[in-house]
Amino acid sequence: MARPGRPAMPKPNLSKWVDSFLDMLTTERGAALNTRHAYWRDLADVSLYLRAQRNKEIETATPDDLKAYLQDLSAKIHTKGSHSNQIAVRTVARRLSALRQFYRYLVSENIRKEDPTTTIDSPKQTRTLPKTLSEAEVDTLISVANGQGGAESIRLVCLLELLYATGLRVSELVGLPTAAIAEGSQFIMVEGKGGRERMVPLSESAQKALSTYMNVRPQFATSDDAGRMSKWLFPSRTSDSGHLTRQRFAQLLKDLARAAKIDEEHVSPHILRHAFATHLLSNGADLRAVQKMLGHADIATTQIYTHILGKKLKKTVEEKHPLATRKA
Repeated sequence: MARPGRPAMPKPNLSKWVDSFLDMLTTERGAALNTRHAYWRDLADVSLYLRAQRNKEIETATPDDLKAYLQDLSAKIHTKGSHSNQIAVRTVARRLSALRQFYRYLVSENIRKEDPTTTIDSPKQTRTLPKTLSEAEVDTLISVANGQGGAESIRLVCLLELLYATGLRVSELVGLPTAAIAEGSQFIMVEGKGGRERMVPLSESAQKALSTYMNVRPQFATSDDAGRMSKWLFPSRTSDSGHLTRQRFAQLLKDLARAAKIDEEHVSPHILRHAFATHLLSNGADLRAVQKMLGHADIATTQIYTHILGKKLKKTVEEKHPLATRKA
């Protein structure tokens, strides 16, 4: 299924080795469905190009074939007028990463003797710091959501409080089962990427918002023929999954940002996750603890937030330090 605003990609019959690779991601590496779909989109795009332009199947592609594809991809992105060269670089880098994973799999299965991506250099990327929100802006969002009234408002406040208190990925948040809430509602158990489980504490305000929401949750829930209530913490009667979708939650946040008079480009589930990490670190939290709560496998991923703090501290010194403000 295409994302909103993205045209549906033709559904080609891909190589059996692509299907085998995707199955391996799911069964052996525990990749989430969204991850599998992302790899499928990347490899399908390469496959369509190779068939149309090089008369090749993806498993027989040469380094020259792949270089031609990546050059064509870059040209198409720039032709469409991408507003950021960095977006183009990230797209090419992500596609190349998917190809490397695929060909390493083929080599490990003795389908190919060599990996054709080994001679292809990754495009150079500059470090981009994630957008975030100030603590005052987060407070404003919660306050405005709380003032809208009704069950929808109570649910939105609960979503905001849980996300800001835990830093969950949006897919983890909307896909929480009610069973994930520990007794006493002081913790939630989260199954993250690769099936890794982690326990994340809830703040008092998040616990209170959750308790209030549970009183109105039946208004959103469905039940089966036996009268059993939906297992999802945030059920939905309209989504195929049975729970609130990532897209719907993102739209609710955009609407809330406009109501709160905050730039909606700076409000999304992922930006609230960034705010969680940044605000914790700025208030003295341990980097390892933040890593565990975010569910990062590598602490290097978490360390990007220290760069945000470094930039903030530099600005503070420049504005407040007596030597920095002394006239020459």
